This record gives sequence, C-alpha cells and structure tokens, in this order.
Amino acid sequence: MRQETQIQLTKRVLAHIAAQGTDHSAAVTHHPVSLYTCPERFAAERQTLFRNEPIVVAMSCDLRRPGDYVTDDNTGVPLLIVRGEDGRARAFINACQHRGARLAEGRGHAKRRFVCPYHAWSFAFDGRLAKLPHEEGFSGLDPDACGLQERPLAEKYGIIWVRPEGDAAIDIDDHLEGLGPELGEFNWADYHHYETRRIDVKMNWKLVIDTFLEPYHFATLHRTTVGPIFLPNMCLFDAFGRNLRETFPRRTIAALAEQPEDQWDFVYHTALVYVLFPNTVVVMQADHLEIWRIFPSADAVDQSHMYLEFYIPEPVTNDKARAHWDANMDILVRTVLEEDFPTGEGAQAGFMSGSGRSHIVFGRNEPALAHFETVMAAALD
Repeated sequence: MRQETQIQLTKRVLAHIAAQGTDHSAAVTHHPVSLYTCPERFAAERQTLFRNEPIVVAMSCDLRRPGDYVTDDNTGVPLLIVRGEDGRARAFINACQHRGARLAEGRGHAKRRFVCPYHAWSFAFDGRLAKLPHEEGFSGLDPDACGLQERPLAEKYGIIWVRPEGDAAIDIDDHLEGLGPELGEFNWADYHHYETRRIDVKMNWKLVIDTFLEPYHFATLHRTTVGPIFLPNMCLFDAFGRNLRETFPRRTIAALAEQPEDQWDFVYHTALVYVLFPNTVVVMQADHLEIWRIFPSADAVDQSHMYLEFYIPEPVTNDKARAHWDANMDILVRTVLEEDFPTGEGAQAGFMSGSGRSHIVFGRNEPALAHFETVMAAALD
C-alpha cells in the first residue's frame, strides 16, 4: 500500500481514537429478513451473481508454472483454469469434447497436456485438441472444432477472475471501480499458497459475508480471542462502487502518533478487509493473506460453503515455520467455527422460522454491512 494512502488512513484512525469515534453511515437502515430466506431471490442470485458476473477462482500465485491448474465447480459450471506455455492463464469448461468426462480434479500440475481418463483424448494448455487415439474412427471430424470451451478470464493485481457463463470479455478495472491499483500494491502474485480449508454452514451466503463487516461484536463475541487485539467498535469504511474496504485497527496503532509519518506502517497495525463483488472477502493481515470465497448451496437458501485459502509471503522451508503457520490457521478457523458461525446459524434458523421481525437493523456504526446488503439487493432489482 502506498505510503500516502497509509498516512491518510492512519490519520483517520488517530482522529477516531481522540474522539472515541468510528466511521458512520448517514442513517440507521432496515433490511428485510427475506433477503436471507426467499427461494426466488436465492435462485436469481445464483444465476445473476454467480454465473453472469466475474468470480474470483484463484490467485496468480496458484498458477506459477505452465501446466499448473485449479478446478472450480462452485457456481454449478465445471471450470478448469490453467497456466499456458505462453504464460497466459485460461479458463475452460472442465469436460472432454468427446463424451464430456472431466479432465482434472482439485489443483495440481499437468506435465504436458490434459488427458481424458475415459478415452485418452488429450488437450494442450491452450485448449486445442492435441491427440485422439484411433483417428481413423473419426474421419470427417474437424479437430479445430473440438478444442475445449473457453470462458472469459481476467488476471490482474495477483487475482484471477472467470465469468462462468456468457462470452463478454471481463474489464476488471471497470469491475473493481478504482480499487484495483491498491490491490496491486500488495504484490500478491509473489505470495505462496499454504493451505485451503472448506467450511460448510447453515447460513445464507450473504449472512456469512456479513460476519466480516463490523467490529461492533468484537468486544462481546470475541472477548477472549481476537477482541483484545483490536480497538472495539472502531472501523474505517470506504466504498469502491460495488466493492469495499473496511479497516479494523489494532490497539497498537495508537503508538504511531509518536512516530514520523514516513515511518507509519498502517498495514502492520490493522486488518484490512476487502469485499470483491459479489462473494470474495480478502483479509490482508500484517504477515499473511486470507481469501474467503463464499458460495450458496445448490438448492438451499439457508446453506452455503466457503473456501478459506491461506497465503504467506515466503515458502515454508522448515518445521518451525510450518508450526507457526499451522497455529495461525488453527486459531483463525477455531474463532469462526466456535464463535462467528454458530451465532450466524442461530440467526438464520430464526429467520427461517418466520417467527421473528420482518427486518433487521444496521446501525450507523456498521456502514460496510449497509453498503454490502444494499449493493446485493440492487444487483437484482
């Protein structure tokens, strides 16, 4: 992050500390519970947001070498994303053009090409049909018409997006609405993937994202875990169109008031939370990066799953480092599994019962929440 930006943001935090304040939205807002329970809206979200919009599928560092690949089925469209010999990342439908068998699973490295496990048709990393056994049986077939089906992909700022359906090219700077250059300043393309964990919850996917978007609950729900680390009920909020950045200051940030501005390290003394429309939460910590990709269930409005992907600045080379990152990951997962998500699941169950209020309330001290849910509602209206 540019020093100029760090100075501006630090000054805002120090002003809040002096005034015992926080960023506020213009007014208290009320949001219908049906946003989390309506099956028709849920179906529309799955199509409009998760098939038609660009979705984060990987980080650039996941595909370091030609042949490195990841697969993704979370939108209902089977995707295969691979780094080509020319250095380009491409996205394809993960299906052989012969009889539709899947070509790859999970993440990994393909040495030369993708070979179908069914009849051994093979495909180059640029999607071309490279070889099919017993060609005489397919006389008259145009091999150029049998390449893998490509999907629009954009790679920039260390992140890879794919549009699962439709052929429109992705203008990622237009999509990020001014946030892109800041993301690029973190040099995430140089990071290293450490671990991925899948988490399934009985919560609407938007309610999962809501848990990341306010520190108002830190002093209560997290009073013995992360609560003592951060300033209670204090945040900075900045909207970038349909995206956002929210900052949670650590208690240590107050010490910066005694240091020269050109030495201020804002990132070290905060947790930076970015929401990339529609469903990706990026948490930039002082020493690591968390990517949370949240997806709705295939058929249940009150269920979702997510992938927590943990990235570190340097590769692990010894047991001490591995123990350090394992402990970090375990604390992180334990906090959400034992505190955040059980609370959210209880709220979701109440919503589904139909016995509570028709609306929930977002305070002025919860500006990121109001922005996110307003954006989500507007995306379908």
